[in-house]
Amino acid sequence: MNLNKLNALTGSYESNANMPVLFVGHGSPMNAIEQNEFTKGWQSITKSLPKPKAILCISAHWETRGTFVTAMAKPPTIHDFGGFPPELFAVQYPAPGETELAKETKSLVVKAVVGLDEKWGLDHGAWSVLKVMYPDADIPVIQLSLDYTQSPQHHYDLAKELAILRTKGILIIGSGNMVHNLRILDWNKTDQGFDWAEEASAKFRKLIVENDHNQLINYRELGHDVELAVPSPEHYLPLLYALAVKDEKEEISFFNDKTVMGSISMTSIQIG
Repeated sequence: MNLNKLNALTGSYESNANMPVLFVGHGSPMNAIEQNEFTKGWQSITKSLPKPKAILCISAHWETRGTFVTAMAKPPTIHDFGGFPPELFAVQYPAPGETELAKETKSLVVKAVVGLDEKWGLDHGAWSVLKVMYPDADIPVIQLSLDYTQSPQHHYDLAKELAILRTKGILIIGSGNMVHNLRILDWNKTDQGFDWAEEASAKFRKLIVENDHNQLINYRELGHDVELAVPSPEHYLPLLYALAVKDEKEEISFFNDKTVMGSISMTSIQIG
């Protein structure tokens, strides 16, 4: 496999280990402009990481027919939500893109034909987290889309092909929520989850620690609590992308491990 272009971008990654991987429970877009326990958790994790050469983000909020990667030099900040205050719509995250990394990402994937996208940019699943983690917006960022026509197994297998990016100082971030059911959230449950949400979260954490990726891929067989926790796959799939690039013996740790508004899990993981 020819990685000359990627090597030219990343240079020599000065570490004997792979770049860590994150799955981030992103929750409300308001986290981009608030200081709270979750944003403090993101900031704390960032301090423990080597500075990435670039970031590849898989966000719950870019679903496509087919697989695409952003390839523009200056990805726009997408405000893909409604009903929030003007201050949030005013936020810009002017991180550069990285066309050569996008092309190299495309070349690494044989599981699917990856298109180079010039229209999307950075949606709030990406920038609301990155604005807190890397406020200087000086690290190149590309996004990979989620093909909504494909199975969880397909996404997991595709993600495995991206693992080599970790050796080049690329930070892979999956951004979603393990438990995400907006249909039945409770605004009064500010700091707690419904019983079924807590049970689903505990089940996911146990399987993650045990490296039981097969059951996590086949999450629809895990019972009614998980059925409620994952009514649609888009917020769950970024977790599979993070787990797929994990080496079997790598350590894994949890942060922001909390369920809010009854049905939104902020639980996040660091691999490596």
